[in-house]
Amino acid sequence: MNKIVVYKPLPDETIEYLRSHAEVTIVDPKQPGALIEALKDADGAIGTGVKMNTETLESATRLKVLSTVSVGFDAFDVSYLNQRGILLTNTPDVLTESTADTAFSLVLLTARRLAELAAFVKAGKWTKKIAEDKFGVDVHHKTLGIVGLGRIGASVARRAALGFQMKVLYVDQGVNERAEREFGAKKVELDELLKTSDFVLLQAPLTKETHNLISTPQLKKMKRTAFLINASRGPIVDEPALVEALKDGTIAGAGLDVYVEEPLAVESPLLKMDNVVTLPHIGSATHETRRAMNENAAENLIGALNGTLKANMVNPEVLKR
Repeated sequence: MNKIVVYKPLPDETIEYLRSHAEVTIVDPKQPGALIEALKDADGAIGTGVKMNTETLESATRLKVLSTVSVGFDAFDVSYLNQRGILLTNTPDVLTESTADTAFSLVLLTARRLAELAAFVKAGKWTKKIAEDKFGVDVHHKTLGIVGLGRIGASVARRAALGFQMKVLYVDQGVNERAEREFGAKKVELDELLKTSDFVLLQAPLTKETHNLISTPQLKKMKRTAFLINASRGPIVDEPALVEALKDGTIAGAGLDVYVEEPLAVESPLLKMDNVVTLPHIGSATHETRRAMNENAAENLIGALNGTLKANMVNPEVLKR
């Protein structure tokens, strides 16, 4: 029977499913050395939120499969996994709609200043009719520029175009023919997207190419009335550059669900700005979606170990060896 390591809290029913197919060891990755030790004789592992690098995996000589309970996989050194012949699986489909909801919520929150005004009311400051200094801006019929039109980006495009009659521009390595056909999305260069969009939404994966993709030069190309929305990965944005752009009015505001360091430090200047909405990385954080992600990741792991998995493989080329 295969041996697997669980390094993330999972629901009882998911643990039972795993135990019906393999010998399960549950570890707390915060305990020094616990994960490394458990992986030494493991065939597979499931979890998220831990850097899976050479140091962690060097002594895991039997390891065949890693299953991440996420769509993102920047915590894994995929090149190293390829060298070792270790398959990595993820959960790209089950969280698409929930994460798209969060991303578009940030558009609404920033434009209409909803978080700021909700706090204003709760603080007992609503004592008279709201004046223009508290007004927001419209979202409908504006231009949304999406950097990364994959599953989530395309789902946001659908909400924007069909629900709010927004013009959708996008930057991506490929052409999203369905989004162009059904939502009127138009592929452009990054400079054009930055210069013409009222909202710039980041939905790209974190890679060497996208690290600090948005820094001072890019922020200066945006409209002074525009908002930056990041619902993908924090390091895609040069955070100090964003802080300066928000302070000096280079852009109007930002809506953030991700950060360079998480949790966001309490001394971060982002927390002191009224023109910034800060969420605690809740893109897929609904009961339904997290349950589905756990189930999907568990099924990915067992399917991969049994040789029956056909989808959700980050590096399927390792199976051709």
